[in-house]
Amino acid sequence: MSALRVVPAVRHGRERLYVRRPDGGNVAWYDRETGRVNLLGEDSRDDVLEALKPFLTGPVTVGPPPVPTPAELARLTLHPDDDLAPNRPGEALLVALDRDPGPARWLRPDPRRRALAAEQAVGQALDALEGAGWHTLHSVPLPGGDRIHHLLLGPGGLFAVHALYARKSRILVADPMVTVGRREAEPLLRRLRAEADRASYALTAEVRPVLALAGPAEVTVTAAPRAVRIVQDTELTGLVRLGGVLKPADVEALHGMARDRTTWGRV
Repeated sequence: MSALRVVPAVRHGRERLYVRRPDGGNVAWYDRETGRVNLLGEDSRDDVLEALKPFLTGPVTVGPPPVPTPAELARLTLHPDDDLAPNRPGEALLVALDRDPGPARWLRPDPRRRALAAEQAVGQALDALEGAGWHTLHSVPLPGGDRIHHLLLGPGGLFAVHALYARKSRILVADPMVTVGRREAEPLLRRLRAEADRASYALTAEVRPVLALAGPAEVTVTAAPRAVRIVQDTELTGLVRLGGVLKPADVEALHGMARDRTTWGRV
């Protein structure tokens, strides 16, 4: 085999280098992230490695493509409109503000923009936890117009994370009531427990509610809330230190189920 060409491409969010014959057929590809050269035929091994030699960095694994897991096969067959994985933090608010920007900021502050800032801050912190078996889904829709701001899945379990804008405000938590600054108290913890229960029903696994406060000046909790973890956005990394609840295969299976929009239509 001769005159093999190396063609860069991005597939499923990963950068790959495809090795192709002159007629355009693929004989192998190199996945930079995993450091693996996947051969479609063992007889082309030497020619493929020679063609890729200028592009290889560090040790690589060479062999046939790995057999996809059931979770990977499910993701490949998921319709793009039903896949929640591409959702950005605050996706629902971003879409709503794009459709209806509301009044000019100098006329009257739009509460949706503060809520968006909170979801983006918390979402950014959660996205930084990706890896080591953890995944985050944003703006998970529930029937009736409700949604889970962020769903965190990993070895430590499943968490429905609600982001609350609290910049430079004093927060008072008296289960189920939450007071932000001088605003009227609302039974937010009751709502978070209900959303977590709905998520548990949809995924047939325990989902624990978390209230994530974005930038508070002071937090006062009168008594430990029932079944709700309260953290600041800077403390979210503590969730990944929890372990021993789910096996990697269970996390992947639940992630595949959770990212499918149709999963949430029955709660």
